[in-house]
Amino acid sequence: MNKQIEDAVRALNQGGIVIFPTDTAFGIGCRIDNEKATEKLFKLRKRPIAQAMPVLVNGIEMAKNYVVEIPSEVLKKLINPFWPGALTIILNANLHKVSSLVTGGGKTVGIRMPNHPVILDIITKVGVPVLGPSANFHGENTPFEFKDLSLELISLVDYVIEGECLVRETSTVVDCTKAPWEILRQGVVTVKM
Repeated sequence: MNKQIEDAVRALNQGGIVIFPTDTAFGIGCRIDNEKATEKLFKLRKRPIAQAMPVLVNGIEMAKNYVVEIPSEVLKKLINPFWPGALTIILNANLHKVSSLVTGGGKTVGIRMPNHPVILDIITKVGVPVLGPSANFHGENTPFEFKDLSLELISLVDYVIEGECLVRETSTVVDCTKAPWEILRQGVVTVKM
C-alpha cells in the first residue's frame, strides 16, 4: 500500500486527479491549491460549476487554515464527537485560500476529516487538503465498492488506489453558517440538533 500512497501523492503533486477509498465512498480529487487540476476535476465529473466541492482534511489544524473560524460550539458538538468520520461541516471559507471554483462561487466550504488511513496518509503527505467528491459522473450512483467505479472515469484519471470503504454510506452534511444549524443531507452520522 505504501507504494500506492507514494504514487498517489506524486500524481497529486504533479497536478493530477486521483481516485481513492474513504470511509464513506470512493472519492476523486486533486490538491485544493491547484486551480488547473480543480477545473479538470469539474470537467471530468461533468459537475455543474456552481456546485461546491467537498474538502477533505487530516485534522482540525489543517481545517482552520481554510475557514474563517471554527466556532467553539461546532468544535464541541460536531467535530470532537464525529471527526474523523462521516460528517461534512459547512463553514465560511477563507477566500484567500479556497478558490471560488471550490466554493461554487459562494462564500462557504464543506470540510470533512475522513476516517480512513489511506486518504488521511495521502493528505498528510501532500500537505494540503484534497478535494473529495464521490468518484462518479455527476448524477450517477455513488461508488461504495471498487467494482462500482465507472471504467470510463477510471480511464480519465491519473492514478487509482484500490481499497475498501468502511461505512459505505454517504456523509451527513451540516450547514453551520446558519443559526440554527441545518442538516442538508442526512447520511450515516446522526446529529442531535
